[in-house]
Amino acid sequence: MNVPTPSHPISTLPHSLWDTLVRGMRGKCPRCGGASLFRKWLKPRDACAACGVDLTPQQADDFPAYISIFVTGHLLAPVIIMLVRDYALTPGQMAAIILPLAAALMLAVLQPAKGAVIAMQWWHGMHGFVRERPPGFDQPASK
Repeated sequence: MNVPTPSHPISTLPHSLWDTLVRGMRGKCPRCGGASLFRKWLKPRDACAACGVDLTPQQADDFPAYISIFVTGHLLAPVIIMLVRDYALTPGQMAAIILPLAAALMLAVLQPAKGAVIAMQWWHGMHGFVRERPPGFDQPASK
């Protein structure tokens, strides 16, 4: 279950969505930031080794790939424009420059994107995650 274990202090809960996303992008548990989120490159652990939070409810699906493609496209667009405007490159030369850059950038962004998506799901209590907040966190009053 997603109940915090007594051996891990609740004071390590992130104080904002941004803190949670940074933990996920770094490949750390979104709840405690103390253990690795992934057991393989894109395979998340079943539970955090430090705080015990159950990570099996995550449903990142294709969203990290969309994020990776979106970021890669926006970062490479100025490079492509510069290469076209300033250099007389053939289509083959352009492909030899852009395709490896695009592949490397997409692969570099994919794991941090997946970590951020899992962290966002944990923060919002989506897909079976328990929504936890640090003591003193201002939550809206329920009606």
